[in-house]
Amino acid sequence: MVIQPKDITEVLRSVNMPGSHENIVDLDMVQQIRIEGKKVSFTLVFQRSNDPNIPIVKSLCVQAIWKTLGREVEIAGNITARSIHDMQRPILPGVKNIIAIASGKGGVGKSTVSSNLAVALAKTGASVGLIDADIYGPSIPIMFGEENSKPMGEKVDNRDMIVPIEKYGVKILSIGFFIKQNDALVWRGPMASNALKQLISDAIWGSLDYLLIDLPPGTSDIHLTLMQTVPVSGAIIVSTPQNVALADVIRGVNMFKGKSVDVPVLGLIENMAWFTPEELPEKKYYIFGKEGGKKMAEELQIPFIGEIPIVQSIREGGDSGIPEAVNSETIIGKAFANIANSVIEQIKIRNNELPPSEKIKVTRK
Repeated sequence: MVIQPKDITEVLRSVNMPGSHENIVDLDMVQQIRIEGKKVSFTLVFQRSNDPNIPIVKSLCVQAIWKTLGREVEIAGNITARSIHDMQRPILPGVKNIIAIASGKGGVGKSTVSSNLAVALAKTGASVGLIDADIYGPSIPIMFGEENSKPMGEKVDNRDMIVPIEKYGVKILSIGFFIKQNDALVWRGPMASNALKQLISDAIWGSLDYLLIDLPPGTSDIHLTLMQTVPVSGAIIVSTPQNVALADVIRGVNMFKGKSVDVPVLGLIENMAWFTPEELPEKKYYIFGKEGGKKMAEELQIPFIGEIPIVQSIREGGDSGIPEAVNSETIIGKAFANIANSVIEQIKIRNNELPPSEKIKVTRK
């Protein structure tokens, strides 16, 4: 008889965790099954490394395997017990670069920039994902015309996983897919943070060159949750040219560059840089001020990634669910194509000059 991992799994379904009506397989306690001829080994994962039930469960596993598969199976002494903290699954192992898109204040068009940048990056041939982490005001589903869509579920290694919606070459997930469109979310910080963690770690993202995270405006627990959950490669700040928006940019940049965080700021994107009538593309009306973002980037010594003008079609694209970056020949399409190339260049510089990112550890006093 040739023993297969599924044989071990089925046998261990008869072993319940002491004090529980659930078996250790359904509790996801059985991991790393290895079989070499008659020698069988696996790891049991407990909540605590000093759980008093460890020897009991080990013994129950040995007896169940011998009873079903025969005493010639070499299992005694081959069961390892570890705590769940030692067995954390790698999060997003196939994602090369995680980019946070942030803004110091609301109303600067951050989600519009995130959506169009994701599409523009995908048009370069890159594999791209986008997470709508603006838990309190999710708008990405509308911008992609998928507000009525519901992501499918899929079992992966006995885990219920979410399959992101794919549109215009971008894999997208948002809390907006899981709530009614007109519902108001009244969540405390921990609830919102847990929702973000699920969008990150309970989804099948696969291999991606870039995963963009559209963050809420300002600074909040959501920002810290992101940086404590995954290693963020860098942050992009979105602003408009007027002084009231630029004043908040400083706080956003300082949050990422703080000693306890130390996430590289890839640069600043100036949205609504000027108004251009589509019928008069050569005209530029600086209704919010001129080059405020560029000057601020110089003052803060961060790269200036580019400018996005105000054109009626960018608003229409957001409302209709067709991001303007889909068409590379329009004014906005060309602007986002240039910005996508700048972001790719900044990521290359960051990866060449700095060590790989790590999750941050924030201690609260």
